[in-house]
Formats: sequence, structure tokens, C-alpha cells
Amino acid sequence: MHREIQKMREIALVYLDRSGGLQKFVHDCKVYNDSKQSYAVYRFIISINPSDIAELDATLGNYILHKPIQAAQIFQSVCFIAIKTLSLIEQLQTEAQISILLKPTHLPPLPSYVLSLSAFPFNYTSPRFYMTEGIVLAVGTVTKYTQGARFLCTEETCPFSEGFRYIRVHLPGATESATVRNDFVCCLCSSPLQEDMKFRVLGDKQIVEMIDAKVLNALKGYANAKSHFRIQTFTVFLRDELANKMKIGNHYKIIGIPACVQNGLQATACIEANSVQLCRPNGPSSVGENFKHLLSLTWSSCWRFTAVLANIFASQVVPPGTWNTLKLAILLSLVQTCEEEKDYLDLLVVTSDTLVMDRLLNYSTCLLPRGVRHPPCGDMFPSVSRDKPGGGASVHACSAALARGGVCYLGDLSSYRKDKLDLLQSVLESRTATVFIPGKKYGEEADQQITISLQTNFWSFVDVDSASKKHVQKDNFLIGQLDMSLIPPNLVDVFGLLIYDQFPSCRLSSPLVHHTLKKAINPEAMLYKVSQQFRTEDYEEFILFAKNLHVEVSAEAENLIQGYYLASRRVRRDSVHGSTLSASTLKVLISLSKAHAKLSLRRKVLEEDSLIAILLLETSLTLKHGKSALCVALNPVFPFDLSDERSLCQRDSHLLQSLRQLRAFIAAY
Repeated sequence: MHREIQKMREIALVYLDRSGGLQKFVHDCKVYNDSKQSYAVYRFIISINPSDIAELDATLGNYILHKPIQAAQIFQSVCFIAIKTLSLIEQLQTEAQISILLKPTHLPPLPSYVLSLSAFPFNYTSPRFYMTEGIVLAVGTVTKYTQGARFLCTEETCPFSEGFRYIRVHLPGATESATVRNDFVCCLCSSPLQEDMKFRVLGDKQIVEMIDAKVLNALKGYANAKSHFRIQTFTVFLRDELANKMKIGNHYKIIGIPACVQNGLQATACIEANSVQLCRPNGPSSVGENFKHLLSLTWSSCWRFTAVLANIFASQVVPPGTWNTLKLAILLSLVQTCEEEKDYLDLLVVTSDTLVMDRLLNYSTCLLPRGVRHPPCGDMFPSVSRDKPGGGASVHACSAALARGGVCYLGDLSSYRKDKLDLLQSVLESRTATVFIPGKKYGEEADQQITISLQTNFWSFVDVDSASKKHVQKDNFLIGQLDMSLIPPNLVDVFGLLIYDQFPSCRLSSPLVHHTLKKAINPEAMLYKVSQQFRTEDYEEFILFAKNLHVEVSAEAENLIQGYYLASRRVRRDSVHGSTLSASTLKVLISLSKAHAKLSLRRKVLEEDSLIAILLLETSLTLKHGKSALCVALNPVFPFDLSDERSLCQRDSHLLQSLRQLRAFIAAY
């Protein structure tokens, strides 16, 4: 056995030399040596490529993957000999003072190395490396733990009453009491050991709760009887350089060692993270053939492709040709959910048919991997509570955080209390939520304030009938303005788009009635041929592809946007409050223009994209503040029913006329 260990030490030295690890180790030693301070523990991080080291020696490769603690001891011996041979650290006295952390770059892509957070039984008995991934549900505050400690024999005549013979170092999965406690005895004279507090080494520790990514399917707001799975949160320990590496709501892949931590009578299965990597899902490389064919048929106009998309969208929920403006706005918001760009597009829909509207918005939410329907009993924004394993404070995720890079659907906005609406307004303005942690309550020395970024689009609707019933109609409404007295006006303003559906329940069209009745009889039925050609799965793939397109704004489109914005600020103003356009209006215009270009599968924003954005925004502003000098029609984006190619040509002519009218408006104001 000694020969085998000696051989592995030699291989470890060869690997360090070839991989550049020895050079990094010498540099780390120089930092310690230059400090001229004596430490109880000298900590070194060594990056290991399992594939490369297994090629050098299979036994050592097996040790690293399946016996990482013993493998660290082999590297510990090599490093100690190197330090003494090359005189790298003068203060170092014993091998026990060296703490080695091996960090594998990856694990073999085999099932036996994957630890599923939703599988049962959970294998936490093997102290070896596993790979697992999930979404962060809760993050604790950073606290201190004992990284290493020096103990001395209490018997003065014992040779171990001085020096660095007894060094305790934290091992993966070990609790604080395993490293530091008062019942250790000297192996030479059996006298009690006492810690030398001057040499205690402290490190950062953070407790994170993760959950399998399958939880997102359970948060979409619909039940699928075909799939049943068990979901349970899982504790992850982040130490030292990994503290604060994980953010709430993000999807991570971690390599670590599982352990079972005893907390009183309760045992908690957890994993001590060794490395953390942010997961960014790869979108499809192209769209489906039916979408490509549709794009080739509508290439002659920059407006036709998105018009047909909106016309046939969600045919599983509403008949084709109904709510086209709303469906176009939904599609624009869906493709404008890329985390990197941070161009948000929130929707507030005013409706009189809340049942159909809820179905349509919920169906659309489910098209995104990060589409979350906020449950009435859940937290909309992050909250704080006591962390069970650590006893400190823990910030918990919420619907908005879990919908990162997607959509958070809030349902009926009028069902929320005023304090929730005020908080929502603050979040929509800043895209952040602030959590206050009182230090006294959670055993901390000082109060803390944590700011969490919420990168998601918010959707909601308001029942126009309930607004008119609960509030007395005002007499001073402007032409085109909608009664929104049920919702605070400042909250309505911060929603990017306000859409009013024009199908009140008392005048439902015949196709919608037939659709609703047929779906009630047979929910799985495909009522239209277009539903078979463009399935829900096809739209999911299309949206994932379109949202990841990176688009640039052309000079012509930028001039049109800026011209409209400046002209609107001049015509939409009053003597008391000044301009009624909020500061975010320009951002919404750019976001809408980019979204229309993405939906058209283009990488450059054209004037035609900006026109659609301006018409949608002007309609929204008219509902909020009344008509302006631009004086757009009631439904400027879809003035005609799209039944054939002739109606598409009529729409193109109407939009060209709107573009000329817009240019005249900009020139005048």
C-alpha cells in the first residue's frame, strides 16, 4: 500500500508540473511567505482535470473521483515536501498545517456521477464528488465558520504542549463541533487538549436552498395528469471563495460532496459545494419548417409575418382572428425576455371577460421555460425568515425571482391590497426588490439590507366591469381615456403597455361562443387546421429562438422613435404637471421596436418595426391620458379582419398611411 501511495505522490507532482499547478502553488506560497506571519493552516486550491490525471495514472484518478479526502492527503504530502525542499514558506512547521482543496474541472458524463434532487432514495452516504443542478430558492446571510484551529496539550512537560502537532481542519460535510470542541485528548500523554485561540482561522459560510428545475413546470399554473414527480428543496453549503456566488432564482450546476448534517434530533441531507457554474439554456438553432414557409410567403411586407402570427396564435384557447392586438402584444413581450438585454415589456390588460383573458394569458405564460403564475397564497417578492440549518437569516425566492428571464403572471390586479400594489409599482420602476434583515432578530451584529434584481416581464389584467361598479364615474375624462380608477394611476403608468380588449361579454362573437362550447365538451380537440400546423410546441421553439436574437436599431428607426418621443412630450403636457409621458416611455418604445424585429426574425430594427411600436404605445397612452394630436384610430395595428391576402394588402396600405401621418406629426411638433 505504501508503494502505491508513493507512486501516486510522484504522479501528483508530475501532473502539477505539466498542468501549471506547480507554478500557481509557488506563487501562493510566496504570498504566505511575504506576509511574515505564522498561520495555523495554509490553504491551497488545486484545480484538477480528472481526464488528464486518469491518463497519467488510473489509480490516482479513481482516488480523486471516489476518495477525494484521501486524494487531498496525497497532494498535501507532495506540497509539504515541495515547500520544505524549495524553502517556500519559512514559518511552516508540520504537514498538518497544509490544507488542500481539490477542485475538479468536471466529472465524467455518466449517470453514477449525477445526483438528482428529485430522485428517491437520495444517495448522501458516499463522500465523493457528484454533479447536480437546480434553481436557488433561498439564500442565507454570510456567516463565519472555523476553517482551521491549533490545539496544544495542557500538560506543560508534554512535547506537544507547543508547536503545530495538533491541527484541526474543516472537512466537507463536517459541522463546527467536528472541528472545534473541548473533548480532544493528547495521543502521547492522554491529557486534555486546549485550543490556541490566537491561531484560529475563520472562513465565510453561506447556506443556500436549491430545488430541481422541474419545479418550474409546477409553477406554470396548469396541471398535467400525465407527469407526477416529487420535489424537495436541498441544502447547499458555500464556503470561502464560493460565498455570494449564487443568486436567488438563477439555475446553477454544482460539483460537491454530499453529507448528512445532524441538527438536534433532525438529520438534514446536504451537499458541500466544490464549484459553482451558472447554467444558461441553449435555445434552438432554427425555427420549424412551417414558420419558415410562412416567412417565405410573407417576405414582400415587413408587417405581414407578425400579423399572421398574431392572427393564428393561441388557437387552442381563442379562435383565430380574435384579440389580434392583444396577442401581438403578448408575442412581443414573450420574445423580449432575454436576461442579457434587460429590455422589459410589461402588459396590463383591461377586459370584461376575465375567464377567457385568464386562459389566454396563462396559456401564453406556459410557452416560456421561466413562465410563472403567481399563486394567491405565495410571495410576489423576496421575503426573509430564520434559516433552519444555520440559525441565521435566509432570504427566500418569490414568483418574480423564479420567473427570471421569463414572465411573471399576476392574475387579476384588482384582487391585491394597496400595500402589494405600492410594492409592485416600486419594483416595476427599479426592477429590484429590497429586503431588510434586522440583525438583533437573527443573531447578527448589524442590520443588513439586500437588494435583489428581478429580471422578468410582469403581466396582469383588470376587470373593467368591477372598476365601474366599485367607483363612481368621473366627469372629466378626456377623449379616448379609460376609467382606471380601481388601480392607482402611477401603477398604470409604469406598465409598459395598457391593452383594452374590445370584446365585451355581452357582445361575444359567434366564433368565440362556438369555440368555448366545443372546448368545454372536448378540451383536447383540435378545432382548427392551423392548430395542427402550428402546435404549442412549435410556438415554444419559435419564441426561444426569437428571444435569443441580438438586434441592432437602424438610424432610420432611431430617428422615427426619437422624433415621435420629442413630439409627444410637447403635445402631451399640462400646465400643472408638465409632460404626461414618463421617463420610461422611450425605453418601452425601443423595447417594442426590438421585439417586433425579433418576432419578424430580423437582426435589424427597421422603420416598419418602430411604426408598430409607436402605434401600440400611442394606443396605450390614449387609454391612459386621452387622445393627442396624432389622433390614431381605435385599433390602428389591426384595422381589418385578416381573412385573406386582400385584407393583408389593405392592412399594409393602412399602415403606410399611418407612417405618412406619423412623419407629418413629427414635422409639425
